[in-house]
Amino acid sequence: MAYRPPLRLRMLPAWTALVAAAVSACSAPPAEQEPVVSVQTATAVVRPITDVVSADAVLYPLAQAAIVPKITAPVERFAVNRGARVRKGELLAVLEHQDLAAAVAENQGLLDQAQASYQTTRRASVPADVQKAELDVTTSKDALDVQQKVYDDRRALFAQGAVPRRDVETAGVALAQARSQYEIARQHLEALRAVTRAETLKTAEAQVATARGQLDAAQAQLGYTTIRSPIDGVVADRPFYAGEMATAGTPLLTVMDTSAVVARAPVPAVEAAPVKVGAPATLAVPGVDGPVTGTVTVVSPALDPSSTTVQVWVQAPNPDGRLKPGTSVRAAIAARTVPDAIVVPAEALLTDDTGAHTVMVVAKDGTAHARAVETGIREGDHVQITKGLAAGETVVTTGAYGLPDGTAVKVEAAPAPAGGER
Repeated sequence: MAYRPPLRLRMLPAWTALVAAAVSACSAPPAEQEPVVSVQTATAVVRPITDVVSADAVLYPLAQAAIVPKITAPVERFAVNRGARVRKGELLAVLEHQDLAAAVAENQGLLDQAQASYQTTRRASVPADVQKAELDVTTSKDALDVQQKVYDDRRALFAQGAVPRRDVETAGVALAQARSQYEIARQHLEALRAVTRAETLKTAEAQVATARGQLDAAQAQLGYTTIRSPIDGVVADRPFYAGEMATAGTPLLTVMDTSAVVARAPVPAVEAAPVKVGAPATLAVPGVDGPVTGTVTVVSPALDPSSTTVQVWVQAPNPDGRLKPGTSVRAAIAARTVPDAIVVPAEALLTDDTGAHTVMVVAKDGTAHARAVETGIREGDHVQITKGLAAGETVVTTGAYGLPDGTAVKVEAAPAPAGGER
């Protein structure tokens, strides 16, 4: 009979196999799980967004007048000092004018003399000349009639043989002379009536007009010695003192209207294209708390040839005078507004080397997927999405850079600002 080992010895290999299998199972690595990335997100919303054009600008007064005297004369006195507020038409300065006042008086006398001469010519001289000419015509006509009768009588007597031919010829010569004198007198009268009166009056009128023009010129010269403000404003400069010689063509005073200021900003042509007159704008002014609101008043129709920019003027009220002309400011101009744009935070936008834009959209299953989008207006830290995203979708704002497509994400709240909520 063959030998058989005991039962416990026969079961040992089976137990050994089970133990080995258990040990092998315990030492196998666990199944690999998908990583979950913590991110911050935002929801694409529909709201108005404005295209803001920013540019450096310099403040100018609303109006400015560098007042230049038209004559050269010493300054007799100033009526205002630098910094004084003046109204349009207010007296600013007076130049010495004694010689000009004398010239006015002299030319006034010449005008009075010319007017008197005109009245004399119109009322007396011309009628007397005409009357004398009429008398000359009458006298010469009577003399002609007498000579005509004498000539006729002598011709009759000569025909009868009562007088010699010489008497007839003498009477004929006298008749020709009388007829000539009559024609001269008649033509002189016609000339006086047709020409002389009008020409004489015209000459007298011209003398009056010349005298009046000389008086007006003298009065204008005298008026130039009184300097008045052409605008409302503030005396910004007064480089002369009383007694100094004011030269024609050199500014005597400068008056600025600072009730409003104009920020003149050179804007690149592409950015200035949508800017319109009447658009709202703000000015960031050094030393002034908060933005100063204004309105676009001028958009130049031509480029500056030296800088190829467009001049855009923003006018802002300045009732308290806190805005000083000459100050450099930063202008922000609202070029255009889209009332119902899809807007996301600008930090959600990813840009590759080609300039293409993408965002990481969080799906309902908690995974993030890259999606190509097209952008529009940028306003501060927000951007308009014109294509590729719908309102209400969630995009990753923090943690999207380098995030693989399809990665599971966990949304975390944004950290509170330092110092707590304000």
